[in-house]
Amino acid sequence: MTDFFLSNFVTIITVINIPLAIAVMFLERRNVGVTWAWLMVLLFLPAVGFVVYLVFGQNLSKKKLYKLNRRTRETMNALIEQQRREFRDHRIVFNDDAAERYSDLICMNLTSGFALYTQNNHVDIFTNGPDKFDALFADIERATHHIHLMYYIVHNDGLGRRLVDALTEKAKQGVKVRFLVDDIGSSLLKREFFGELVKAGGEVAYFFPSKIPYLNIRVNYRNHRKLVIIDGQIGYIGGFNVGDEYMGLNKRFGFWRDTHLRITGYAVLQMQAHYMMDWNLASHTAFSREVLGLFPPAANTGTTGIQIVSSGPDQTLEQIKNAYIKMIHSAKQSIYMQTPYFIPDESLLNALKLAVLSGIDVRIMLPSRPDHKMVYWATFSYLGELLEEGMKCYLYEKGFLHAKALVVDGTVASVGTANVDIRSFKLNFEINAILYDTKTAMELKRIFEEDMLDCTELTYEQYQRRSRLERFRESCVRLLSPIL
Repeated sequence: MTDFFLSNFVTIITVINIPLAIAVMFLERRNVGVTWAWLMVLLFLPAVGFVVYLVFGQNLSKKKLYKLNRRTRETMNALIEQQRREFRDHRIVFNDDAAERYSDLICMNLTSGFALYTQNNHVDIFTNGPDKFDALFADIERATHHIHLMYYIVHNDGLGRRLVDALTEKAKQGVKVRFLVDDIGSSLLKREFFGELVKAGGEVAYFFPSKIPYLNIRVNYRNHRKLVIIDGQIGYIGGFNVGDEYMGLNKRFGFWRDTHLRITGYAVLQMQAHYMMDWNLASHTAFSREVLGLFPPAANTGTTGIQIVSSGPDQTLEQIKNAYIKMIHSAKQSIYMQTPYFIPDESLLNALKLAVLSGIDVRIMLPSRPDHKMVYWATFSYLGELLEEGMKCYLYEKGFLHAKALVVDGTVASVGTANVDIRSFKLNFEINAILYDTKTAMELKRIFEEDMLDCTELTYEQYQRRSRLERFRESCVRLLSPIL
């Protein structure tokens, strides 16, 4: 029997692989590119490929993860319908005249992403770790009611310990502290790290934790959001995680260039709502009676129009990607994009191509050094098509570029947690702030142009001089780009 099995091993594995491949094709009903990528994995890694598929390839879009009670759902629908009527009847008075150009973008986000439009907000922009965390620690020190934090990565190092110590002190003072971390992003973080915070009355939850030691079958579906909400009045959103490397203290990366926002105004209440839904999904102690205290009347702190747009694998529409495409199609003069990873799907790639061909000044900025080599190779495989048409590409040399920012015409911008890749748009839970304010957008555009001084430009001629090995490597990795 053993001899028979060994002599017919390839045939047996092939026979087993056929129904598995059929299951992937017909039961999942995936995007064609994703389907082909998984079929390649099954073809070249028989049997083992299906185990990989079980870990990395689950489809959550059919599952309703966020379950709202009837009253909450009815209230949300009423607010959205009311604002839709106001836009339809042209009853919205825009603080910034340029924002009216984006009424269709606002309505799309409102209709498909339940993103209410508010315009009494104030925004501060941070581009380095020390400034961002100095402001955050100052706000934590002033907190009186609650502090809600959500980070993808938290390290047990100088910054991580300093943050937990500050939160522990506030918990001892009676401030309600909740800390949500991603179980994969912070997989090296031991539970004991939060011991003193929990003793002081703080609560900690892990997003999609593993039920099996050292094996998490939801590797693909991670909470990549970074949010902090303090007293329902102050909100932080952007690319910084918690660790010394984000302070520029890691020798491998050097200076860490990121973009983060501090927001005050009504948009913070939307950030609070997203946080609560994520917390309820991850924690056994859901929000209950104290809900009203978490939504205090927001002060009119500014005039910036904002929508908080989220996306995730539980949704059928890719909200943030759709917002990017809509913004790109609206461009009349310029598109400035910063991202550490660039793996667009066909819809986003075509939108950028059309913009370049239409004479729009399209510029993309990427890190000059990779933190994930395969993703970096895939990124370069897409650049050629745009460089050939006339797009400008800049490689950041000062340190590591981790910013996720898009600025169109200096009038509308997006800053958040989503990279320009298929993983962020389809597989991760992400959240972005879309800013309808010329002053803020022009500031982000100025920051981009300042960053250009620390870049080298990658021209199409230089791109063409890549070695055959580099081209072959990039072509192979590109085939797997839908699941990287």
